[in-house]
Amino acid sequence: MCGICGTISQAPLVDSDSVGRMHDALRHRGPDGEGVFDDAHVSLAMRRLAIIDPLGGRQPLFNEDRSLVLIANGEIYNFIELRDQLQGRGHRFRTGSDCETILHLYEEYGSSCVDHLRGMFAFVLWDSKRRLLLLARDRMGEKPLYLYEQKGRLTFASELKALLRAGVVPLELDPVAVDGYFHFGYVPEPQTPVAGVRKLPAACTLTVEVDPWKVTQRCYWQLEDAPLLDGDPAELIRSELDQIGRLLIRSDVPVGVALSAGLDSSAIAALSAREYGGEMHAFCVGYPGHPSYDERNDARKFADYLGMPFHEVELATEEMASFFPRLVHHRDDPIADISGYGYYAVAARAKEHGVSVLLQGQGGDELFWGYSWVSEAVRRSERKRLGLSGGRSPQSMVFYELVPHFCDATKLVDSLYAPAFRDQLDGSRPSDRFTFDQPWPRVDLRITRLICDLYLRENGIAQGDRLSMASSVELRLPLVDHCLVETVVGLRKARPDYGLEPKAWLKAALKGIVPDWVLHRPKQGFAPPLGTWHRALFERYGSWLSDGFLVGRGVLKAEEARELAGGPFPEGIVIPLSFKALVLETWCRSMSSEGGTTGESITDAGCAVCL
Repeated sequence: MCGICGTISQAPLVDSDSVGRMHDALRHRGPDGEGVFDDAHVSLAMRRLAIIDPLGGRQPLFNEDRSLVLIANGEIYNFIELRDQLQGRGHRFRTGSDCETILHLYEEYGSSCVDHLRGMFAFVLWDSKRRLLLLARDRMGEKPLYLYEQKGRLTFASELKALLRAGVVPLELDPVAVDGYFHFGYVPEPQTPVAGVRKLPAACTLTVEVDPWKVTQRCYWQLEDAPLLDGDPAELIRSELDQIGRLLIRSDVPVGVALSAGLDSSAIAALSAREYGGEMHAFCVGYPGHPSYDERNDARKFADYLGMPFHEVELATEEMASFFPRLVHHRDDPIADISGYGYYAVAARAKEHGVSVLLQGQGGDELFWGYSWVSEAVRRSERKRLGLSGGRSPQSMVFYELVPHFCDATKLVDSLYAPAFRDQLDGSRPSDRFTFDQPWPRVDLRITRLICDLYLRENGIAQGDRLSMASSVELRLPLVDHCLVETVVGLRKARPDYGLEPKAWLKAALKGIVPDWVLHRPKQGFAPPLGTWHRALFERYGSWLSDGFLVGRGVLKAEEARELAGGPFPEGIVIPLSFKALVLETWCRSMSSEGGTTGESITDAGCAVCL
């Protein structure tokens, strides 16, 4: 697990000062080592969090004749099996690093090396003989990679703030991305809030050839392409979970688990504890006074059942409010999820106890119909499909309009925007992301892809990565392993399951792995004291909206921003527009402090955040 950055240029590089600044901005992602590589057209840098082969796995990594250079962020879970295969073909390994397998796979398969990798990764490989740079990202988008392209030059980094720190990216907001943020509460890829900066999409490679200059992006995997799989769902999913339990605990440093009272994290704890050779610790959050939504007692009961040492952290409102600007800064992208403080606190507590790898249960709800509104979206979209006439006119599936805060934004957000900002939207609509030509693709499969591409990746996975790495902790998500995803989607092609009870297949697969009192516990989810936290944040920071960055840059009308500054919180809206605006305002102030070329000083803009 690392932070990577660099630049490639058609013209020979004069200096690498911008790369040095990005390198410094990524220090938290890798406190255990660093490495740089410079060539005539390429400058690469990385920060290392040592997980596999801590002493010998330093990067950059090279192949046998040093013609290939690699910097990588993430973990290749099947590296032992790959190394055995590659050694059998005559490849020589210099380290025990999991990522060295990428170099030798590239020698065998070129850019198709990604097809053989099982894990989470974003990597950059320089082929000096071909004068070609290969960038790649894992299938489910667990590891990030941000890109800024100019004529004859590409700059990249693991975090957006590093690109801003480099001083080559103006901090100019992208109106379409900002409008998407106000609807979803995050910015879906490939967009970012910063104009001109994009994310390399999940399951994509990008090749950059120097002479002649050519940039080519390729998607190498799609969830819906999983082959049809006919068989007993419980058996096949159980088999995949057993393998995941063996692969994802591979580590040369201690591994722990983020444990709530929910089924997903309980399953991860049970599966990993069976295979882990050492003592695995469990970490959980709670709230003062142990309110009814506090899950510590149930989580502790299950940790005791597994024989795991249990550690808890209590999330006090005052501490959350004080930390809020730093939380927004650490998340890198603006993400309007008030529960994010829990992500950070669990990882920070794990690090205090010497645990540098943390397992978490994200992905189970998205993959197994854990959210009732998602399966309802399938049912309503199917009814809509049956009522559509022929032809190929585009029609939107029923999807995010079932989410109250999205509907609230659809009705109200245009009235908040300054006229000039609204004009720049040019007719784009957030619902375009779930609008498709007729005849529609298989509805349940497309909805599965949408919830994974949108909410899972851009809210859950993104903030999980950034907020764990803020404490230099690697977060692993067993339930988003692409082989498990392919198994579920393949089974779904043979027998649709959205009409079953939530997580029916997962529960059947876990029978005998977790006790019945966990399998049948009612779903609760992470539920902080929303009203109390919301009021505390607006009492402390609400005034920032009145005459701040968003008003000064012509995003929000001044009078509307003053209304939002009071923190209106309509009933039934978990993520109100006021909170979305406050997060974005705080994010803009924070990113200004990173040195984006804004044309004005932080002091002049009046938007510095003390961090």
